[in-house]
Amino acid sequence: MVNLRQFVFSIFTTNWTQQEPEHKSFVIVGAGSAGLAMLKTLSDFPAARRGEWDVSLFEQRRNVGGIWLPELETAPPPSLPETPLYPRLHTNTPVPTMTYPGFPFEEGTPLYPSHEYIEDYHQRYTDYHNLTSLIKFHHTVVAASWVGSPAVGRWNITYRDHLNNTRHKIADHLVVATGNNHYPHIPHWQGEDDWLASHTIGKPRRELLHTIWYRDPLKYANLTVLVVGYRASGSDVAKQALPIAKKVYVSLRSPIDPSQGDIPEDIHVVPQISHFSARGITLADGQFLDDVDAVVLGTGYENKFPFLDIGGTIVTDPAAHSNDTYKQGLVTNLRYVFPLHKHILSLCPSYPPTALAFIGLPIFTANCISDTAQSLYAVHAILNPKLLPSREDMLQELFEYEDDLRRRGFDPYNVGHRQLNGSSNDYMDSLIDHLKQKGALPNDGRKFIEPWRRAQLNHEYLKRGWLRVEELGIQDRWLRGVKTEAEWADMMERLNAWQRKWETGSSS
Repeated sequence: MVNLRQFVFSIFTTNWTQQEPEHKSFVIVGAGSAGLAMLKTLSDFPAARRGEWDVSLFEQRRNVGGIWLPELETAPPPSLPETPLYPRLHTNTPVPTMTYPGFPFEEGTPLYPSHEYIEDYHQRYTDYHNLTSLIKFHHTVVAASWVGSPAVGRWNITYRDHLNNTRHKIADHLVVATGNNHYPHIPHWQGEDDWLASHTIGKPRRELLHTIWYRDPLKYANLTVLVVGYRASGSDVAKQALPIAKKVYVSLRSPIDPSQGDIPEDIHVVPQISHFSARGITLADGQFLDDVDAVVLGTGYENKFPFLDIGGTIVTDPAAHSNDTYKQGLVTNLRYVFPLHKHILSLCPSYPPTALAFIGLPIFTANCISDTAQSLYAVHAILNPKLLPSREDMLQELFEYEDDLRRRGFDPYNVGHRQLNGSSNDYMDSLIDHLKQKGALPNDGRKFIEPWRRAQLNHEYLKRGWLRVEELGIQDRWLRGVKTEAEWADMMERLNAWQRKWETGSSS
């Protein structure tokens, strides 16, 4: 199942097996796709090299999978659910591109499957690579503090175990792999409390709720719903509510923003909300909506790390907007964590650059493959800090990256860790290319991102083609015998061409 070239590629280091083992201790927080990628990367090193390593992964839930692991019971607001997962969730990207390298989905997996397939994929990955023994489930990290100097020290990590006992662990390296979808960004408007308090007899009480609590569109039957935002979750809520709701509005910053994707004609697209009143909702262009029963916020998530806050490792400041202001420590403004090298390594001057790593911060990317590239970069840097430039040079590189974003019209402190304009493949290749150039990985002349993954960006007919396949009931015809990465890539290429020919009448 595992591609031999990729396997050798992922574990190879120059003469590691000839070196004396050294004691190192790692704590990884989170057993979603990022934490599993980091755990797998560490486990790939030869036993002679990692014989003295102490590796632990703390996961506060009952199993692996991160947000793909369903909750046993949904927490009502204001308590946060364990996951934003809703029963009707399907992937919005083709699953071959969501994979770890060399570990494709099983034959028969739908191209855009329901969440159960993704949960099962992470479990199979964990079992196949024998990672479970290194994972401590029902273990919640409460605080993490650095004890030492800028050159030498260790992490003092406080956690609650499965019996709810408070315990401590010392580690050389801390890896934060907690994901991006736990703390909802909930905007507020003037008058929203008055709107919520006003009740129409014969109707359910008005509701203003983030999609993290969304589970079932049936609650909106015969009601008028206003969805704020139209990315993954907002789009799903609007489309799922549309057949049963009385009316569905979608509020966008720009009605003509092409990044919002296709919006069904029956959905009423409106501008941003200006304010609420007891009578209704006023929009930015002056429109007044007096028929809305529920507002659903597809407004994204915030970069929060409570255990780093409590430990004094990070400062949370929503107004933070400059690396120049925060040269003394690590900061999150809820959209952007800085200063980080390559979105991974903390450049806080209180500890070495390899002491604290974040895996999985980038968004608008394929998680498993991106998490793998980041993990390879982080582990090799930890084992050989000479692979990294000086802290001053890494900070300068970060400033230049931010300046480049500004020249392109983006505010780096607002876009955060987004991989803009399809740049995620180049980002991943740059991480692995650096390791090859430094001799940490063999320079085989190939890019980390295989051509078939890049080609998927040009498959504009692919999703519509799969929807037609499902409507015709011919899924098995397309999926039978598709097992390897090459076979998945070929199937996507053929399906895209099939749908293009059907839509355009052209085979070119």
